[in-house]
Amino acid sequence: MNAPEIHVEVAPGLAVFVPHARRAGAHPLSVDGVSTLGHVIESLGVPLTEVGALVVDGHEVPVSHIPSDGERVAVRPVVRPQRVPGAPLRFLLDVHLGTLARRLRLLGVDTAYESTDIGDPALAARSAAEKRVMLSRDRGLLRRRELWAGAFVYSTRPDDQLRDVLDRFAPELRPWTRCTACNGLLREASKDEVADQLEHGTQRSYDVFAQCRECGRAYWKGAHHEQLEAIVERALEQFAGDR
Repeated sequence: MNAPEIHVEVAPGLAVFVPHARRAGAHPLSVDGVSTLGHVIESLGVPLTEVGALVVDGHEVPVSHIPSDGERVAVRPVVRPQRVPGAPLRFLLDVHLGTLARRLRLLGVDTAYESTDIGDPALAARSAAEKRVMLSRDRGLLRRRELWAGAFVYSTRPDDQLRDVLDRFAPELRPWTRCTACNGLLREASKDEVADQLEHGTQRSYDVFAQCRECGRAYWKGAHHEQLEAIVERALEQFAGDR
């Protein structure tokens, strides 16, 4: 007896996860009559964090659906902006996304970051414990069931990564309010309060400072401020409006 077969059509934006020969429902896909549709989709390489809806023969079904012979399945991407109910929107980034983490913090987005490789189980556990959206390019990590929520970072370029995260989740932007080093909140500080962190030239040239409430790091409008200002202005121009 032949195994039951279904036809799966993956949305163009998700095709990057699927081997070329299996894209767009070009070939029937054998199923065992036991595995859930979510498991079948993951077996194609698509993380469920990237799936907005599964539509079988015109009707949306849950990932727990058991596919039957002859069904036609459409795998749709998440709807943007993606809402993540259940907790304030905040993120956790793995060791490979340090630049993205600093840029999100620059924009005032609550962003935890692991600067060392603590392993997928520990990252997934932290995501669940702190109710943070896990951002990663590691598909295996995003498949872990203990994750609270997750999202794949599609690009390797920080500019594109930031644009994609802001477009997908539409977080509230509050630039210059978080420490880019530790994610703590900043406060205004006097020159005397941060004097031990300043070189003599800085003490002469600057009068406005901020300091992290958590790690104590001092901030001022130094040599790289114009570059940071450009990142902030671009993000505000593109993503600060109501959505």
